[in-house]
Amino acid sequence: MGVGPAVRLIPYLQQQPKRYRAVFQLGRLSDSGDLEGDVSDHPHLPSPSLEQLQASARQLVGSIEQTPPAHSAIWVDGQRAYKRVRAGETVEMPTRVVQIDSLEITRYDYPEMEFDTVCGSGTYIRSLGVDLARGAGSVAVMSYLRRLAVGTFQVGDAISLKRLREDDLSTMLVPCIEGIEHLPRIEVDSQESRRLGHGLCLDAERFPSQPEDERDVAMTELAAITASGQLRAILRWKHEAWCPYKVFPVDEEATQ
Repeated sequence: MGVGPAVRLIPYLQQQPKRYRAVFQLGRLSDSGDLEGDVSDHPHLPSPSLEQLQASARQLVGSIEQTPPAHSAIWVDGQRAYKRVRAGETVEMPTRVVQIDSLEITRYDYPEMEFDTVCGSGTYIRSLGVDLARGAGSVAVMSYLRRLAVGTFQVGDAISLKRLREDDLSTMLVPCIEGIEHLPRIEVDSQESRRLGHGLCLDAERFPSQPEDERDVAMTELAAITASGQLRAILRWKHEAWCPYKVFPVDEEATQ
């Protein structure tokens, strides 16, 4: 949850890898990919072995093409896909490339299969499970899904609603910088911090257009960090310099 200026960092959280635990029922199929749709049983299909499912899972790791379910919020010709489906239309869903960092089957007792996955933004877990089952000669429908992590934020560190209502909120806040761990960063001094605070760009000679970074050679955004470790701004390259796109307040004394 973003509080105050950190609300503007929510889109950056969504860019980070996510970890999920999901359970699927094999031998069943749904038009929505989960139990909320029209489910049909397919007892004639073989029961895959654990080895077959693991082999299928290995084929789905990396950069893969995925077709999202029609019952999704993706825009198709100017309207949400699920709304068009509910209106009785047949929607042809476009494929997209998604990143699957890991996919591990953690429990299998036919017909139930449970897996743990770390994936990039835009991945549909329903489609991932259906594709995994298809690779092993079966079909599947999702019966359970839980997000376990987004970037460095783990569900085990989550704060209960009861504590949010009753305790001091200031003791639960974490620094803004923890929300942009995936962004490359540069350190700015107190004078440069003040320039960013006034909406001015940084010196292009001191900060070239493509700082050396193994994660992404052609970077489009940087995080400007003060010497004290505070997030000062998100920068974008324009006018031949790194310029502030989103600016955040800092403790001025800590930047001296």
